[in-house]
Amino acid sequence: MSQGNIAVPDPFIHEVACPIRDILDRVGNKWSVQIILAVIQRPIRFTELERGIPGISRRMLTLTLRNLERDGLLIRTVYPTVPPKVEYTATDIARELYEPLEAMAVWARRHRPTIDSARAAYDSREDGEDLG
Repeated sequence: MSQGNIAVPDPFIHEVACPIRDILDRVGNKWSVQIILAVIQRPIRFTELERGIPGISRRMLTLTLRNLERDGLLIRTVYPTVPPKVEYTATDIARELYEPLEAMAVWARRHRPTIDSARAAYDSREDGEDLG
């Protein structure tokens, strides 16, 4: 295999991208986006999130909520009732994410047919064709 087309990453891009990569990975994953959008609307309980996000497991919801709380995007409030009532509320920095997330959703809806066509064209090529 030829090494001629492999470029060495630009050190500037590496310096700029790496510090924010973990944050973008957190707020950009499919579960975080859905949780943030739900919690921005109003304080919400665990079971409401579990029922409202199709396909998420209880464990994944728990882990994602903990990570979002750790990153300062959610506030977890435990009320001293029996059984304990727990609510999640969006912080101000989570609320700032609403517009960019909404813009991404609009972009995805607008370009979905084009992306679906591109995927179908790519997938229909024979293995290795035009891939170098």
